[in-house]
Amino acid sequence: MEVGQRRSYQWGRSAFFSFDGIYAMVQKAELLRSVINKQGDYFAGKGMVAMQLAGKKYTKEDILRLVEEEDVEFIRLQFTDMFGCLKNMAITSSQLEKALDNRCMFDGSAIDGFVKIEESDLFLHPDLDTFEIFPWRPQQGKVARLICDVYRPGDKPFEGDPRYILKTALKEAEEMGYTFYVGPECEFFLFHMDENAMPTTITHEQAGYFDLGPVDRGENARRDMVLTLEDMGFVVETSHHEAAPAQHEIDFEYDEALATADNIMTFKLTVKTIAKRHGLHATFMPKPKAEVNGSGMHINMSLSRDGRNIFQDAGDENGLSREAYYFIGGILKHIRAITAITNPLVNSYKRLVPGFEAPVYIAWSTANRSPLLRIPAAGSEKTRIELRSPDPAANPYLALAVCLRAGLEGIREKTEPPKSVNCNIFAMTEDEKKLMGIERLPGTLIEAVEELEKDEFIRETLGEHVANKYIEAKKEEWNRYRAQVTDWEINEYLNRF
Repeated sequence: MEVGQRRSYQWGRSAFFSFDGIYAMVQKAELLRSVINKQGDYFAGKGMVAMQLAGKKYTKEDILRLVEEEDVEFIRLQFTDMFGCLKNMAITSSQLEKALDNRCMFDGSAIDGFVKIEESDLFLHPDLDTFEIFPWRPQQGKVARLICDVYRPGDKPFEGDPRYILKTALKEAEEMGYTFYVGPECEFFLFHMDENAMPTTITHEQAGYFDLGPVDRGENARRDMVLTLEDMGFVVETSHHEAAPAQHEIDFEYDEALATADNIMTFKLTVKTIAKRHGLHATFMPKPKAEVNGSGMHINMSLSRDGRNIFQDAGDENGLSREAYYFIGGILKHIRAITAITNPLVNSYKRLVPGFEAPVYIAWSTANRSPLLRIPAAGSEKTRIELRSPDPAANPYLALAVCLRAGLEGIREKTEPPKSVNCNIFAMTEDEKKLMGIERLPGTLIEAVEELEKDEFIRETLGEHVANKYIEAKKEEWNRYRAQVTDWEINEYLNRF
């Protein structure tokens, strides 16, 4: 039995597994983990559940065996493009050995931001530890996935692969003795679809922050999303209705940065898939409706050395180490360029306006939620830095890479952050903000892109290939937007002039 089947078993819709005469009905995934931990030697090699929940590493032989044991017929080889969109090539199980030998080739010129037609051959190299069976697909003739790295011919990593860019940044952190941990807070909207199954921005609910059913009409869909994510190995910490009608948040446990970026991509796919099964459209568009809060993806970050969180210092008045202060300083130094990556759409900047809880000003705080960066009141090993500006349209691999490298540069150069701002910035006058040196984040996509063009360090982090193609694509996006005549303009000007 594979991990994705746990939910149906735990609700008693089928019999549980039997290994050598042992029969058990496990009500919670945590109990199953406990059983496997206690009986690890007995369960070793007995099937997919033992292997996945014991956290073992997969080999090529493991994958081939699991596919045969679990009746997997299709495998999706997934990768992420420059803009954070999930792509895939589907193969049958008969082609799996070829894929595991890194021999699956595709036309890279067909992917925006990848390569020219004259250099189009690219290869997918599966990361074996990302093997997962989709729990929402048929249980006979199952569908699994492997997340892949993209390579050029000759086993050379493709410099335009966002996963490679994050791996490069993580290698730098490793060389400095650090492990980078990240916990995201992902928000999204659930809207109705029309008679043609196309998404709308219509909702029939008026629920707000932390409301529950029957006021929260998306509660059942959100519950199924959580259960499905748990089936896939996620540890979901909380889920709740957000401030705007039809807006929701699901938070999963922090992990090492590469696993977190992979999980964000898997999370988006899962949320959209389960929403569709409920007749709804899940969108991670930052600001789908003008009059309500937009959706963010707050990023909680910490660094560890030898298993210890190096951001904590009980002797400091804020509980922060010097490394934590320098990390903050590094991010704030580059934040205007970073914003082009963490807030990548024209629409992203409709969220970053006063009055809707999103950050607008470049500042940090230990005491309130209005600044860009804040230190949650967790303390000790849970000490972390929360960046509140990113939105869920961001490419998680690129976003984490630029944040990490900016923070590491801050540590190397001992970049001191400005004084923390522990009052409500939105209540301050312009003169007060000017006196304290508080600047604004970029107000539009083109402003952020121009900041990215000027910041050699962040462009270096992205690499020449991605930096140039990303800037070119975002300028084109801005120009297309600039040429549009909106309903607001018609309503505002047509009758008056």
